[in-house]
Amino acid sequence: MRVCQWSSSVRWGLRLALCSGLMGASGLPIGAKEAVKEHPEGLWKAEFAQIEAVVQITDIQVTPTANGLEVILTTAEGDLAAPSFSAVGNAQIAEIPNAVLALPDSDEFQLANPTEGIALVAVSSLPDNRVQVAITGVDVPPVTDFRAEAGSLVLGVALGAIAPDASSAEPVVDDTLRVVVTAERTPEDVQAVPLSITVLTEQQLEDADVTSLDGIADRTPNFTFFSSGANRTAPFYSLRGVTNFNAFSRDGVGFFVDDVPYDFAGFIDQDLTDLERVEVLRGPQNTLYGRSSLGGVVNIITRRPTNEFEVNTALSFGSYEAFDAQASVSGPIIEDELFYRLSGNYGRQDGFVTNTLLDTDIDDSSGGTGRAQLLWTPSDEWEILFNASFGDYREGAEPFVLLGSSDPFETELDFNGFNDLVTNAQSLRVAYRAPSIRVTSITAHRFSCQEAAFDQDATAADLEINAPDFASRVFTQELRVQSPEASDRLQWIVGGYFETSTFENDRAFINGLDTPATSPLPAGENRGDGDTDSRTLAAFGQVSYGVTEALTLTTGLRYENTRTTTDFERIFTSRDGTLVLPLLDLNDIEADGSELLPRFAIDYRLSPNVLLYGSITRGYRPPGASFDPISEDTAVFEAETSWNYEVGLKSSWLEDRLSVNVAAFYNDVSNFQFPSIQDGNVVIGNADTRIIGGELELIARPVSGLELIAGLGILNAEFRNGTDAFTGLPLEGNRTPFTPNLTYNVAAQYRSENGLFGRLEVIGFGNTFFDELNTIEQEAFALVNLRLGYEADNYGIYLFANNLFDTEYITQAFELTSGTAAIFGAPRTLGLQVRARF
Repeated sequence: MRVCQWSSSVRWGLRLALCSGLMGASGLPIGAKEAVKEHPEGLWKAEFAQIEAVVQITDIQVTPTANGLEVILTTAEGDLAAPSFSAVGNAQIAEIPNAVLALPDSDEFQLANPTEGIALVAVSSLPDNRVQVAITGVDVPPVTDFRAEAGSLVLGVALGAIAPDASSAEPVVDDTLRVVVTAERTPEDVQAVPLSITVLTEQQLEDADVTSLDGIADRTPNFTFFSSGANRTAPFYSLRGVTNFNAFSRDGVGFFVDDVPYDFAGFIDQDLTDLERVEVLRGPQNTLYGRSSLGGVVNIITRRPTNEFEVNTALSFGSYEAFDAQASVSGPIIEDELFYRLSGNYGRQDGFVTNTLLDTDIDDSSGGTGRAQLLWTPSDEWEILFNASFGDYREGAEPFVLLGSSDPFETELDFNGFNDLVTNAQSLRVAYRAPSIRVTSITAHRFSCQEAAFDQDATAADLEINAPDFASRVFTQELRVQSPEASDRLQWIVGGYFETSTFENDRAFINGLDTPATSPLPAGENRGDGDTDSRTLAAFGQVSYGVTEALTLTTGLRYENTRTTTDFERIFTSRDGTLVLPLLDLNDIEADGSELLPRFAIDYRLSPNVLLYGSITRGYRPPGASFDPISEDTAVFEAETSWNYEVGLKSSWLEDRLSVNVAAFYNDVSNFQFPSIQDGNVVIGNADTRIIGGELELIARPVSGLELIAGLGILNAEFRNGTDAFTGLPLEGNRTPFTPNLTYNVAAQYRSENGLFGRLEVIGFGNTFFDELNTIEQEAFALVNLRLGYEADNYGIYLFANNLFDTEYITQAFELTSGTAAIFGAPRTLGLQVRARF
């Protein structure tokens, strides 16, 4: 039996996980997962019923037992009063009146994962001389009882069951805002993380019906996702002004799904189902993650296998013959040791854009995803998780429409096109946790391929077809060694990372019969065939030290070494085959890079609920070799680096019913990688940029059932120098492409005790330019979404309207030889959704 004794501050520990938690087959209403469990006052001796004097708690011990654990609260003098109990989410809350914490060198107590099945024990002071003990279970609230001993109060905690009276308790809604995250590779309260981070909990994801990166970005300040309509060919994104507009380089933002890195624009946009939590970290993340990221990290965590059998389903029907089915099943294979989870979805939808020439939809879609997980816990110290997933989509083409057309959802094309996307991933996560150390190994493999073709000229003429055929294979290995979650003032992590990838490009531009006589090439096929191999080696580490109870200093360092090699040839073959013309032949085009990436941070706790922080971080995107170059002298581009300065404040008010977080940042970027595009040709250049901005996030639960959410992102990303590769025009003072100067989201939702649910939200964007010359612009606009429903014990029925007022807006636009072509966002869609749990 191991005894954990704590009396000092743990800044990085969790304080209370009240908003997260897995919705299993517990028979609780959807959206109202909490049940109040009152303990009879008769269990407590009469002499403890009323205590007038305030009693000081001077020591806290957590001792594992055969059935769970005991929390022992020791007093200097006097006896503690009878606690009252309630359950919120997966947390069992004990509130002790007439008591204060008087630990030797701390004003709160936190211990994460003290035993299997318990995520957190947190003890904190409340106003009016009250002490709160929160014991959070991994899957369900633990059962808690208590007994009095001389000079102490003992809370007994049992695992794996709901309290006997839970089924008859009145459902309540969680009114507090504590959320557990793993943003810094250890569980902690999001309000204690000195970073600008947006967290979407399982409940928030379900309430807003978020199943895509587009949905995540809409609810995250300074994160925007520019989809290809109802198509996944080539989406773009921006996070704090860092974009993937240069699709030839490594992604500037790290996308992780269950620790597996996702890469390349055409391979990241997949359905996201069965989610537990999403964490969006803004700013460079180099000292905690295996794959470094210049702009931030989108960390997507799916629901894990459970020790109790559960089934979750959802069916949606909507406009444009839309249909989506989601399902998951989970349970034990060997109780308390080996568990499984299967999940997936299938959806289809007619296109938004009609090709009036061929009388067909351009951008219809069908496909889905699947995931299988196997979790083995052979002992308290070991956890082994195997995770396998796949995605398979059959879609129409990118629905480009020439600007100025009378109807943005009608066009005339001689060729409809298609997009086929197939991807699969496997990972093995092995974690060892001991009292003195934690070790984690993550081995992953991901294969993706995309075959597509679309009308490059966006007209009825037979001019040009763009037919990309891409395939990618990525192997990664990450190893982390770090301090235990129960560390005192000092927390540290060291790690190593290895990645190797191969990208195959077999893209053809097909000149049609209407090719002008003045064209450099006649009708025929201009095919590029290339292979790009990349290798990354990195070592990283970070140390945080609590100088005082309020002040913590953090420093980190990463060394990264990359090598990219490209072989490429381009050959033109005339339509009749009589002309075969080699256009380009490049071999062993190499781009090597290495960089030291430091991080310095400081955070100061003004009070238990107010945190100030600041950081200076070096950002890095490695040099690269284009997988589709047009000449040898433009085949390689330089590394992109940045110095990033951030200050922020995190605060909680009104007993955690209101949280207000603010951040401001300044990024000085050198050698920003950007493409110049003309007639399908792309040249990657480098220029210096400056990015200034800030974020504000607010969540309030003023009364039971009512939740108010607001987010604001302000951004100014400008070129400081540079020229366009084709026109030679200067770029200084221009805004960088795909970086809206404003993003905001406002939502109000209410969930009543009788099952009624309503949610109204507004999602807005400032003006956005789609090219480096700032000639193509989308002005500011806003979308309104509405969701109404009824929730009962194990099911919910919802009506929804997205883009309620049918606002027209552009998500992508480019200059073509025939004019400016754009993809418009989804029009108004209406639908019905049914959710059920068993």
